Amino acid sequence: MTDENRFDAMFSSVMGQEYQMLNLICPFATEMSRLVGEIVGNYCEEQGTPQAVVELGGGTGITTLAILTAADNLNILSVDNEPTMQNQAKQSLRDWVAAGRLRFSGEDALTALQGLASNSVDILASAYTLHNFHSDYRRQVLGEIYRVLKPGGKFVNGDRYALDDISAHTRSIQREVGGYFKVLTEINRLDLLEHWIVHLFNDESETHVMRESVVLAQMADVGFRDIELQQRMEVNALVTALK
Repeated sequence: MTDENRFDAMFSSVMGQEYQMLNLICPFATEMSRLVGEIVGNYCEEQGTPQAVVELGGGTGITTLAILTAADNLNILSVDNEPTMQNQAKQSLRDWVAAGRLRFSGEDALTALQGLASNSVDILASAYTLHNFHSDYRRQVLGEIYRVLKPGGKFVNGDRYALDDISAHTRSIQREVGGYFKVLTEINRLDLLEHWIVHLFNDESETHVMRESVVLAQMADVGFRDIELQQRMEVNALVTALK
């Protein structure tokens, strides 16, 4: 069994329908969750000592679980101010909470970060959260991420990073929308189709779109070093950086 198949099997048993539906609609998203977990796990194993991880936008817990299972020497504070989604994560991941390896915060990302001490976090991880933020709010969040990370701490984000080539980006979005229609009409889920199309309009709006060159320049301005964009899959990519 491949690593990807083992990953799918593990998540299907824990997350059930939630993971299956996401994997059906947005297979790149589930792959990004796996990659975020892998990068965090590798970093933690290199350190050896207990690692404090803050996850922004934990949602239903798909990326949270990927991180938790990636290494034994980490604890997570999962931040999400959407109670319906976070309650699903609390239910699915209750054993990790009981083991003392997972805590939840219901605050928004900026407020939660502002409540943390400077140089107190080893890893800041996220998947498909920062692209939802208004550009001005996102800039503040990036500054706070840098502040709370310890020197040498790592930032890992699997997300929608818009291509700088506008024509190529538009073609990618067209393929994405075509995929939504194909998958969701076949299973007669027009309600989900409407939801994803409306959400996509917000993602692509001028005040929200997370253009690759712009956001990487913002990270450099904040002070991040060794900034890398890798594993690009259409508009999806993995970004890592160090403080």
